[in-house]
Amino acid sequence: MYAIVEIAGQQFKVEEGKKIFVHRLEDEIEEKVEFDKVLLIEDEGKVIIGEPIIKDALVEGKILDRVRGDKVIVFKKKKKKGYRIRNGHRQNFTQIEIISIKEKAVKKAAKKEEVKVTKKANEQVVVSETKVVEKKPAAKKATPVKAQAKATPVKKPVAKKSAPEKKPAAKKPAKGKVK
Repeated sequence: MYAIVEIAGQQFKVEEGKKIFVHRLEDEIEEKVEFDKVLLIEDEGKVIIGEPIIKDALVEGKILDRVRGDKVIVFKKKKKKGYRIRNGHRQNFTQIEIISIKEKAVKKAAKKEEVKVTKKANEQVVVSETKVVEKKPAAKKATPVKAQAKATPVKKPVAKKSAPEKKPAAKKPAKGKVK
């Protein structure tokens, strides 16, 4: 049995008894922690995928230690400029041991009710084991104000421009001999 869990913004594949390193958590050493953002659970070939998470699923862990990762060298250089910078970085990690993976949502997911929509009456009917439970009117979608403005554009009247008056052309002296 394994699960895919989101811890501190990253996804991890966890199994019971497995030890993982995650980015620094604020909890104390030897304290139990619970992660409720379970994205996937696999149990003996049966896979449950969350949409985006599985409700009521829980992964429990125990904080073992706080450690620092290996040093990473960051070297920057620009050719022909004489620019060289060398920096180092060590990331802080928390070591966690996974205690258990609880999948309460598996049993509840099998009992979900079907939802059917009838187009004629525009009603939503909830059906459970071929028995009609209740009828709900379908929600009407309100169009946003911007969409209404785009759907019905208002045209402004266009003023007609009159042709400009033509002035008589100035008389040019004849080319050639000047008197």
